[in-house]
Amino acid sequence: MTPRSENPGATAKRPGDGHREALRRGELTVIGRIRSASNATFLCEANWHGQRAHCVYKPIAGETPLWDFPEGTLAGRELAAYLVSVALGWNIVPYTIIRDGPAGRGMLQLWIDQPEDTSTDDCAITPDLVDLLPADKVPPGFLPVLRAYDYAGDEVTLVHADDIRLRRMAVFDVLVNNADRKGGHILTGLDGNVYGVDHGVSLHVEDKLRTVLWGWAGKPVDDETLGKVAGLAEALHGPLAEALRAHITSHEIVALRWRAEALLDDPVMPMPDRRRPIPWPAF
Repeated sequence: MTPRSENPGATAKRPGDGHREALRRGELTVIGRIRSASNATFLCEANWHGQRAHCVYKPIAGETPLWDFPEGTLAGRELAAYLVSVALGWNIVPYTIIRDGPAGRGMLQLWIDQPEDTSTDDCAITPDLVDLLPADKVPPGFLPVLRAYDYAGDEVTLVHADDIRLRRMAVFDVLVNNADRKGGHILTGLDGNVYGVDHGVSLHVEDKLRTVLWGWAGKPVDDETLGKVAGLAEALHGPLAEALRAHITSHEIVALRWRAEALLDDPVMPMPDRRRPIPWPAF
């Protein structure tokens, strides 16, 4: 089928434009269902004039209603998060659209291929960007988040890398009010970029930030990052707000702008509250 599509991206040619065109206009073939997802989620192949692209497909009909996110759709929030990522210029969220598919209208997002772990020497294995390590064994270049007990009863520490790509993602999560930043939602692509996925529970008016990226809590935000946040705040007075209005409420757009302006007024990363600041399970 060659379905109706929404294309929020720019029209200028760039690397990967063929894959984007395949997502927008190509015939979708379901390869399999992603069973680990809480809602209906499929791995698909999009084919357009010989250009093939793998993607994640989340049909709106397969969404489980959430009492605390009664407005709009999860697919719409995924697309709204992508639009915020584009406005910031950080390339955090993979290319995302909403279009018709085999199970009806839904979200399509480019699949991120990740490098395979080819290490054969256990002593040479380095932690993932977000990882659980034995207590008091935090290596240089990593930030501790919390200490807990694993299923065997051993004490472990949740850590993440002190990495500019993750720091931008942490700021992004503050802005979009991400309620579900798990370690498994952070992907390193073959291109070396770090991507964030699964933003269906984001952009709420109320504070719902839950993330594994608390390593910079209470730390100042650098001037370069603040410049991007200022650009987002300005864009939310113009066409970006109009684009978002199709997917989230006007109150949520105002809250997004308020969070950006609040970070500019007090450029310090927030501290976790005591309710449940980390999604569980964390991966």
